[in-house]
Amino acid sequence: MQFIDIHTHTSSTQKDVFSIENKYPNSTDFSTPFSIGIHPWYISENSLQNDLKIVEEQLSSENCYALGECGLDRIAEIDFSLQLEVFKQQIQLSEKHNKPLIIHCVKAFQEIIQLKKEIKPKQPWIVHGFNKNHQIALDLIRHQICISFGASLLKNERLQETFSKLSLDFLFLETDTSEEHIENIYNIASELRKTERQIIINTVKQNFSRIFKR
Repeated sequence: MQFIDIHTHTSSTQKDVFSIENKYPNSTDFSTPFSIGIHPWYISENSLQNDLKIVEEQLSSENCYALGECGLDRIAEIDFSLQLEVFKQQIQLSEKHNKPLIIHCVKAFQEIIQLKKEIKPKQPWIVHGFNKNHQIALDLIRHQICISFGASLLKNERLQETFSKLSLDFLFLETDTSEEHIENIYNIASELRKTERQIIINTVKQNFSRIFKR
């Protein structure tokens, strides 16, 4: 294992990549490392209880590394109060089954931080696909919330500046839905930090070992 891809929607057969593939309750293949959760875009009151049951069942799988992605999205069509309710239920499952939480967040960072303060979870939280400003990143890290950067890091200059200034102890890298190879994201990460790529690889591995205690 050389590169860790903390969140992807694509199966990888490359021997030098360890990836956690995102799954949904209606997924059928759980044969490789995965996370599973109810995405705020796809919450359905009609199937909610069954979806939560499936998520909980799969959390016991040896291949399940995290609950997620789940979270809050202010621009999604799903009622925000319902999103909040479902997110809280998944936080409870994360705690019950000792699985880190992979979070999708759009325009709801203060709500995420407030919930973290109120609930005081023992399981780590990771906001994936981060592409916001430096202050939001600092706020998340201050509240012990990890941040994962994806393909946006290749072109977004503001995001590159943010990444270059943050403590590496709370950072992960991912491909999410992009077709970029995870190696390219590690390459840009090392360029931005002006350090050897192996330093980034080792740091992400250390973060992974700390967060995903198995």
